[in-house]
This record gives sequence, C-alpha cells and structure tokens, in this order.
Amino acid sequence: MQVFKFGGASVKDAAAFRNVSFIVQKHSVSGQLLIVVSAIGKTTNALESIFSKAQEKLNYSSEFSALKTYHFSVVQELFPEVKSPVFEALEQLFAKLEENLQALVPGKTDQQYDQIISFGELLASTLLAHYLKAENLPAIWLDCRKYIRTDENWREGKVDWSITEDLIQRDLPAILQNNIVVTQGFIGGTSGGKTTTLGREGSDYSAAIFAYCLRADKMIIWKDVAGLLNADPKIFPNTVRYPEISYQETIEMAYYGASVIHPKTIKPLADRQIPLLVKSFVDPESEGTKIGNFEHGKLAPAFILKQNQCLISFGVKDFSFISEQNLSTIFQVLSELRIKINLMQNSAISFSICTDYNGARLKKLIETLRDQFNIQYNISLQLYTIKNYDSESIKNLTASKEILLEQRTRNTFQFVCRG
Repeated sequence: MQVFKFGGASVKDAAAFRNVSFIVQKHSVSGQLLIVVSAIGKTTNALESIFSKAQEKLNYSSEFSALKTYHFSVVQELFPEVKSPVFEALEQLFAKLEENLQALVPGKTDQQYDQIISFGELLASTLLAHYLKAENLPAIWLDCRKYIRTDENWREGKVDWSITEDLIQRDLPAILQNNIVVTQGFIGGTSGGKTTTLGREGSDYSAAIFAYCLRADKMIIWKDVAGLLNADPKIFPNTVRYPEISYQETIEMAYYGASVIHPKTIKPLADRQIPLLVKSFVDPESEGTKIGNFEHGKLAPAFILKQNQCLISFGVKDFSFISEQNLSTIFQVLSELRIKINLMQNSAISFSICTDYNGARLKKLIETLRDQFNIQYNISLQLYTIKNYDSESIKNLTASKEILLEQRTRNTFQFVCRG
C-alpha cells in the first residue's frame, strides 16, 4: 500500500501529466496505490486573485477565462482525437465555480474562500483520473471531502481523526483492491457538507492523513528537486541533499518554513512509523531522500527563508515589566485573530514577535491592544533560519544585512532583517 503525492509543478502542463502517468505505471506494478494531487501549476494563486476581485465586485472575467483556457489547453493536448468525458466533467466544474463566485456575499470571507479555492484540486484530480484511465490504468476519482472530516475552522480545518479513519477504513480498502484511487490534496469537508481547506500548501498533509488511516507501507512526495535539500536551490547556492533524515529533524525544518514539506505532514507518519520518501519527478529513478526513525550525527546546516514578514513590538505603557498577564493578553488576541508566531523575544518592558504579514489582521490586532500597549511594527521583512548552524554559516548569511532581531538556541539561529 503506497500513497503518492503530486504537487502543482508535477502537473503543470500536458507533458507533466504524461510524466505522472509514466511514474504511476512504473512504480505501481505491485500493491495498492492512492494518489493525492494538487491544483495544476499556479491555479491556486489565480483562484485567490479571482476570489478577491469577486468579493470586491470587480470584473474577474478575463482571469476566469484565462484559467479555463489553461485547463482546456491541457485537455486538448492530452485528448487530441477523442471526445473524452473529461471535457464535460471540467465544464461542469467551471460552471459550478462561476455559480459560487456569483453567489458571494459580504462577510464569511474565510468560509467562502474555502468553497472557491478548492476548485483547483477538484479540476486537477478530475483531469488526472480521466487521463490515467485513458492510459489503461484502473484509475478512479474519489471526493476526499467525504472522507477527510474537519471542523468549521475555515482556511485551516482541524481534522477529526476518529471519524476520518472510520470513513476511510469503511470504504477505501475494498476500492483499492482493484483501483488506483485519485483524490485531492488540501481540502476536506464538514459534517454539514461544506468544503474546508487544510492550510496553504496542505496537500502533503492530505496524503499523510490517507497514509495514516490506511496504514500505508510508505508515502512518496514527488517534487522538482532531487530530494530533501538543505536549502531552496532557487534562493541559496550550493545546496546538498540529505540521503536520509529523521522525522524530528524534518518536522523542525518544516516548522521553520522549509518549503519541501508541509509542517503537519510528519506527525501522522511518525505515529505509525510510515517511511516518507521525497523523490524527483524529473528523475524518478534517482535515490531521493528517505525520512524515518533514523539516528544520525550532525547534519549539514539547513537554510530557510520566509519572505513578507512583519515584526511587531508591544511595549508596556507604565514602564512596568512585561508580565505573564501581559503575555497572556497578547497571546489570547493573537489566537483569536489566527496570527501565528514565527519568532518571539522579550525584554524587560517589551515583547516582540515576527509573523507572516497580513494587513487586515495586523490592523485588527493594533485596534484591539493599542489601549494597553505601545505598538510598533515593520513590514516587508525577511526571516532567516539556520538549522544545525556553525560559525561559518552564520557569518556568510548575516554579512551585509541590516538585522532587526536575532535569536540563537543550541541548534537553531534565526534573524529578522530588511528585505
């Protein structure tokens, strides 16, 4: 029993779909297979832009048309001679998407976001299932919203593991006996039938949920890199691949923002000791990286960059110390506004945090706490993290940067600087 996850880059065009088919045929000759797929290419970004315009009652027709044309150009190339049922299936999905966009109302922004953005995965999985079937693979499309049960915490649904496992175990083992299952990443469903999303880039997590509930023998994430690298090669030169790495190291790297794996992915796999492989869809025969219950010595330093950061400082107004009560007040509001802390530090009379920048939530935070604290902030910042640092890595990375805040622990060095 294997679970494969293919991200947007691995299904960005017709050639990419053919490559996925090649990988599936080559690597699924024995045993059972469930495939989790993300939205193709940059579809999620396009849907976010369309959603934003639709909410503001602006014209989004050109972007909607471009997105539809993009998907159907892939279909036309994959099915040049046959009028496949996929044409009608995608037409119905786009019609439903348009209907949902027209029905948007003020308020309930996060709930409506989930209903719209989820169409990226529905479109991609529908297209992939039809194509694999046309390639004589026993593929079947599965609506994961009927199996991954979440609460109504829109944009980051919390999984009800007990119900989810019961639903998956009830149906999927029998389905997988004779079929390759193709389903969606990133999305789930409530008991009332509403669509939720699991957090941006959450398709890895979806695959891990299925792997956990099916007690898979392994899970493979197919990426455009050679495996789990110590840095993003688009940003940092001279990257190295980890041949194998522990669950603990991986989850810490993901927490700090490493883009290869979603932070929530590792725990369900580690709980059941399911190996995770990160392999290249560009070179499927290469070794990749194996993530598991390994012990190893000191690893090569890992370099992680988070862009578009905001540094916020809360100062007490009466020159008293920052107390536990002050911190409790701040944390309560941060939790209510769903503002996640990437780094925090306090002094005698101030408390500072680094977060992903969100203008609306920052404004609400200031409005809520300005009577109790003097609040200062900087935006358009960068947060660098060096995991397993040494003096040389710190020296090289901090050179010529204007550092606003830095922090060092036994294994991790972080600093916030201007972009």
